[in-house]
Amino acid sequence: MQNSAPSLLNLSGKVALVTGSSRGLGRHYALSLAQAGADVIIHDIDESAAARFGEAASGSAVAEEIRALGRRSAFLAADLTDAAQVERLVQDAIDALGQIDILVNNAGGDIGARTPRPDPNDALDIAPDDIQAVVERNLLATMYACKYAGRHMRERRSGKIVNVGSAAGHMPTTVGIIYAASKAGISYYTRCLAEQLRPYDVNVNCIAPAPTYTGRFLATRTVRSEEGLSRLQRIAQPEDMARIVLFLVSELADYLTGETIVCWFG
Repeated sequence: MQNSAPSLLNLSGKVALVTGSSRGLGRHYALSLAQAGADVIIHDIDESAAARFGEAASGSAVAEEIRALGRRSAFLAADLTDAAQVERLVQDAIDALGQIDILVNNAGGDIGARTPRPDPNDALDIAPDDIQAVVERNLLATMYACKYAGRHMRERRSGKIVNVGSAAGHMPTTVGIIYAASKAGISYYTRCLAEQLRPYDVNVNCIAPAPTYTGRFLATRTVRSEEGLSRLQRIAQPEDMARIVLFLVSELADYLTGETIVCWFG
């Protein structure tokens, strides 16, 4: 049988919305999809978020990177913890590029209400507003985006949703417990949403990334020495995770739904 893998990774004619894509892993996901042929809506909470860890000048600058690849793109701002803003984001994306074929729910993080990470960051001493902030930014934001983009896909009877969890949600921890629990919730939500959308030919899957080098990762963590470690024991590079997302939104994953790909090293 003739090898057709390259054509199966061709996303020409598809429109993707990638949340939190002006920086970090989201930016790499967006660029990877554009390189495969997709038009991409870039999103973040505001125009300046991209510059906070020095990864891009602005959200609009990332959209220009997409356009430089010959794809259509636009930057849209929205606070994903506000359901009304998410509904407007989805409609604005449809108005800008005509449809949404791919949704990558990347936005999130272990971010406190007032600090880069909750402190304390356990189950008992963490501040209540930090609990709310982490759950809203991860689990609820994902649910809102799936609700509004998923209804659009259900109507069109076509689409691919990739929710971004975390490997942290698949093992016990004593640090970042609320974050890990919210990411574990995304994995379960993915499985259930996949069943609801199965009759409409909409695939819903989840990637649970390993720790990955991004600007925010380097700014908020101390990285251990990786000397002497194999590639599969090291902290991931952004392209490692982007390739998995590309697989999940491509024709190669047309019969895969409700699954979580957990990436981890140990």
